[in-house]
Amino acid sequence: MDFAFDARTEELRAKLEAFMAEHVHPAERVAEEQRAALASPWDTPAVVEELKAEARRQGLWNLFFVDQHSLPDEEYGAGLTNLQYAPLAEITGRSPQLAPTALNCAAPDTGNMEVLAQFGDAEQKKRWLEPLLAGEIRSAFAMTEPEVASSDATNIETRIERDGDDYVINGRKWYISGAMNPLCRIFIVMGKTDPDGPDIRRQQSMVLVPRDTPGLTVKRAMQVYGYEDHYHGGHAEVLFEDVRVPVGNLIGEEGGGFGIAQARLGPGRIHHCMRLIGMAERAIELMCRRAVARTAFGRPLAQQGVVQEWIADARVAVEQLRLLVLKTAWLMDTVGNKGAHTEIQAIKIATPRTVVDILDKAVQLHGAGGVSQDFPLAELWAAARTLRLADGPDEVHQRSLARREIKRYV
Repeated sequence: MDFAFDARTEELRAKLEAFMAEHVHPAERVAEEQRAALASPWDTPAVVEELKAEARRQGLWNLFFVDQHSLPDEEYGAGLTNLQYAPLAEITGRSPQLAPTALNCAAPDTGNMEVLAQFGDAEQKKRWLEPLLAGEIRSAFAMTEPEVASSDATNIETRIERDGDDYVINGRKWYISGAMNPLCRIFIVMGKTDPDGPDIRRQQSMVLVPRDTPGLTVKRAMQVYGYEDHYHGGHAEVLFEDVRVPVGNLIGEEGGGFGIAQARLGPGRIHHCMRLIGMAERAIELMCRRAVARTAFGRPLAQQGVVQEWIADARVAVEQLRLLVLKTAWLMDTVGNKGAHTEIQAIKIATPRTVVDILDKAVQLHGAGGVSQDFPLAELWAAARTLRLADGPDEVHQRSLARREIKRYV
């Protein structure tokens, strides 16, 4: 396997690194100051829209979109492969609150756009995909439920019942990312259209529900280790009470929801892992800067053996993870997501777990500062730790991966 990047990728990487240094990192403090002055913490700071405009002007827009043939217009995507996108997504991970949004490469919009591109009809693409690709609106993906173990998607209890030319939706969802953002205009909702069907993976369907549909209530914001993730649009508890939408809002076919969810999660998982490597790189940078700037017990922290071990181990771990992620991206490009299933699960297990450990060491090195709002480490740790649950908990991936390995010897 040759992971050398072509000239175009290197050009985009250089351009993105300059964009981060000149625009994104300086905007981090500005965004916090602007948010404190907003009428609602869920409103978007002006500097974020400025970043989006500048990113689009520089051609750093919708870089995540690999599947060009499904798009209504070639201008919406960069036409990169997963392997080409990997080093770019990593760079955005150094400022995960601002950079992905600035490039229109933030979850859950990316996964929702991929679903609409791959499974949506012409009308759905025109009404929802195009404004999402243009960064004019935001979206949410409503699958997780508080009353069942949602790590097993067959447990989903939300009902989607056909009533003439409509579907009627009833259910309760939570941790629905993006739903608190006022620009969130559309929900992709997963529920059961055939709860008694013989195939438990054909009972579910997905429908599009506009935010202003009667019966849809965004009840409250859910916290993540005390953070509300304002830049991501938060994570909401959402009620669907006799929510009625036209049958034309069905995505794909009835019974196709489980398959669509799996298609959506593959790219989402690797995108998270790409960005996590960038988060780890920022942690290493902060560790090194702290180590050379602070003295304890008569010596700079950089000369303390335990600190040197933390930094060395972090560098080794990041290089290992990067190669595994690049291999997975290459496989997704060459043999498809299904062919890369084992590797996708492997990176989803290894990357959040390892990056959490690196961030934990960075927090330790910063002492009280590490858990404070003066450094990004605590918030980065919370985000990385959450990814051991999001897109499938570690144990689910371990179970599936182990079964696949054992099957070779049975």
